[in-house]
Amino acid sequence: MKYVGAHVSAAGGADQAVQRAVDIGADAFALFTKNQRQWQGKPLTDKAIEDFKAACRKHGFKPEQILPHDSYLINLGHPETEGLTKSRAAFLDEMQRCEQLGLTLLNFHPGSHLNKISEGDCLKHIAESVNETLIHTKGVTAVIENTAGQGTNLGWRFEHLAEIIRHVDDKSRVGVCIDTCHAFAAGYDLRTTETTQATLDELGSVVGFEYLRGMHINDAKSAFASRVDRHHSLGQGNIGLPAFTAIMQDARISGIPLILETIEPEIWRDEISWLRAQASEAAPGR
Repeated sequence: MKYVGAHVSAAGGADQAVQRAVDIGADAFALFTKNQRQWQGKPLTDKAIEDFKAACRKHGFKPEQILPHDSYLINLGHPETEGLTKSRAAFLDEMQRCEQLGLTLLNFHPGSHLNKISEGDCLKHIAESVNETLIHTKGVTAVIENTAGQGTNLGWRFEHLAEIIRHVDDKSRVGVCIDTCHAFAAGYDLRTTETTQATLDELGSVVGFEYLRGMHINDAKSAFASRVDRHHSLGQGNIGLPAFTAIMQDARISGIPLILETIEPEIWRDEISWLRAQASEAAPGR
């Protein structure tokens, strides 16, 4: 089973994100549980929590179909004590908000070394940040998103993701989310069915599909291996449609949210329908 949806707005309350997912025909969705460009958000009220849970029950959304995203400000690999401490506190708050809402996943960008420490040390900082947070929370998996590799951001190689996982103590509560635009910009070819299959095979051998907890389904305005993060609508960018057909027909990708972050919300319903149609055309027994 493949759950398909989009990253929808939570303006007006998290329960409104559920309704917006329903409105586009989604059976998965992503959301921010607070303003993603601020360090602190208003505490969730009992009513907000119950309204969200009630909306999920009403529309049949289970936690494994929902992929919340943390604040863009957080850098769990920060090279300086003050920045690292602030990021870890914010990440803990994000995880606790997921706990309150009954969610079991939290997607995050791994972090940046800012040219002040080595890549290896930065990756260890990220894993240590995850370890510290997992100790103080329960039931929520930290889901590392691959990056395009802009600036000093790490996580653009599958090996980076694997190295972070290697240093996380509780491997039952760590996973990855693969963004197709980011992967393409980082140098993983997705322009044909064959290259997409090879990239997925590499993900399986380097990281392991047992850690795949979600995907962001995006075409790319950015050029191949450009290390530039620019999303596009499906079939309108430099990746093209065959990659997304291959993803929808790959049996290793199952039971996880596949989330559109494409640039035209007005066509999300159409993109979701198209993706589902690709899965239904999979060869028997595939």
